[in-house]
Amino acid sequence: MDSRSKDNRDTRKRTKSSISPQQLIELGKLPPQAVDLEIAVLGALMLDKDALSNAIDILKPEAFYKEAHQRIFSAIQSLFSKAEPVDILTVTQELKKNGELEIAGGAFYVTQLTNRIASAANVQTHARIVLEKYLQRELIRISTDTLQHSYEDTSDVFELLNKAEQNLFSISQTNIRKDFEHIRPILGKTIKEIEAARNQELSGVQSGFTSLDRITGGWQRSDLIILAARPGTGKTAFVVTMARNAAVEFNKPVAIFSLEMTANQLVSRFISGETELPADKLRKGELREHEYQQLNSKISRLVDAPIYIDDTPALSIFEFRAKARRLKAQHNISMVIVDYLQLMVSGQEGKFSREQEVSMISRSLKAIAKELDVPIIALSQLSRAVEQRGGSKRPQLSDLRESGAIEQDADIVMFIYRPDMAGITQDENGMSTDGMAEIIIAKHLNGKIDSANLMFIPHLAKFVEPSSSVVPSGISANVDDFDPNNTIIRGSRMNLSLIHISEPTRLRRIS
Repeated sequence: MDSRSKDNRDTRKRTKSSISPQQLIELGKLPPQAVDLEIAVLGALMLDKDALSNAIDILKPEAFYKEAHQRIFSAIQSLFSKAEPVDILTVTQELKKNGELEIAGGAFYVTQLTNRIASAANVQTHARIVLEKYLQRELIRISTDTLQHSYEDTSDVFELLNKAEQNLFSISQTNIRKDFEHIRPILGKTIKEIEAARNQELSGVQSGFTSLDRITGGWQRSDLIILAARPGTGKTAFVVTMARNAAVEFNKPVAIFSLEMTANQLVSRFISGETELPADKLRKGELREHEYQQLNSKISRLVDAPIYIDDTPALSIFEFRAKARRLKAQHNISMVIVDYLQLMVSGQEGKFSREQEVSMISRSLKAIAKELDVPIIALSQLSRAVEQRGGSKRPQLSDLRESGAIEQDADIVMFIYRPDMAGITQDENGMSTDGMAEIIIAKHLNGKIDSANLMFIPHLAKFVEPSSSVVPSGISANVDDFDPNNTIIRGSRMNLSLIHISEPTRLRRIS
């Protein structure tokens, strides 16, 4: 075997494992570090109790480059959590009790830490620099590991990509805490928002449903709104209708992350709702000439609507955060819709139970809503318990599937309740429940618990106000039904209604 082959084999062996900080030093690359500032921080924490309160929540043991400093900081953390005094003597005693005094450099080294600083005044700044160096080292570690495994033919590229996303996401969670603010500037900002709200009806993004907006005041910035219902109840139809209303009627940019339906299927819903042409006819292409004219004339409002769709399946929370940030920066989106929460992945598959994963996802969605300052509406499934219950089968908070954390993290929890799907054909007044839908607000952190009554039009996959002029499924009309004023009289099992038609259009029975 020649020396070149031997060298190549040795190189391949070396790439099997990640490069450690010590190996980087041997290669001539010193990892980012600030040992002098680490000493200054530790000395300040043992010297001044105010410094301890100001900086201890910024750092964690692994943020320190030297192992001795990691052990000393862990001892300081332990004392602080037990509300015990933190000074040279107590820290030394804590290290001795844990059997780590020698690893930490001995009692003399701990004593010398306080002699290296003149003042603890800048401890927060020093702590933030120490944290930045740690984040730099973590980025180098993850990038080096990814680079090495990318050269290996045996590596699964998708598994490698997923691992890189997980690691980067974990780093993104290690950020510098936002500091507290005095109430005065917050009061000023809040008063300005109240004054601005005087000139408009709603303070949030309007859903387009008057009865619902009256309860919520619109979807408020930084809120996490959970919309839950059993499959087939119309969750997607409801958010598609809201997205259309926000984008078309109020020119609010909306982002939709559809994990269940493709972008084409979702856009077909938009077209059906906008043109009032049945979805099945659009899907089969069974349109008559006047219906094509109707399609072309009404679709124009959707063409320029600020609606952005992403249909990536099994979207990870890391990808979602990155894409949502980009949409906010590029298009200043006002609302985000996720369809639906249980199809998202945490990026930590196999490490936690599914319930813990869903909890991580819901917490992350709330954090992203606050970070981007936009409402996030996430669809969620209900458990089968709602179907096994007797009576009206009205959903309740305990029916939220897989995690109680969803209820805890959400600012608003809403349910779609359709009596006809629960086998209830008449309401308490003896009227037909066909198409009736109740939007139940079961949790409202900043408002009242209430409900809004809407109508669901199945053949259009669309929700409307009860007074809307949309033709319900099963109602027929023809050109002879039109009067000179373009008004058509139509009968249903419930009542007779006068519905104004803007252009004479031949309609046929939808079976």
